[in-house]
Amino acid sequence: MSTTEAGETGMRTQSSAFAVQPILSTNDIERLSSFYAELFGAEEDLRVPGRKGPFFVTLRFGDATLTLVATKRGAEAAPGQAVVAVFVENVDDLLPRVKPAGGKVRGQAKDMPWGHRVAHITDPDGNLLNLTQKL
Repeated sequence: MSTTEAGETGMRTQSSAFAVQPILSTNDIERLSSFYAELFGAEEDLRVPGRKGPFFVTLRFGDATLTLVATKRGAEAAPGQAVVAVFVENVDDLLPRVKPAGGKVRGQAKDMPWGHRVAHITDPDGNLLNLTQKL
């Protein structure tokens, strides 16, 4: 079993280039962000603006992070559902392997303005995953 250390986002294992980051969909980022700040002392680490408020906010809890994403624009999951971002070396190399492994590709990879390349996929049970690569 490998130990873990905090990566820039999410948790990264020492024996792997992968990191995993939970993402919660919400229709009120400010309300949900305040909840985690008040209850757990979370601090805002990153805020990406949208047209009508933030598109997503990353909160830091010590060495861990949690991202909140607005359902009003670009969110894959409805409020109350989670998306897991899996940080990988190369998104485009993994996409052809998703279907043979039993998953589904929901769209091609796209470069995001905050410096990540992201492709939306589902696992065999339909859970939403974002394959995410730092650019």
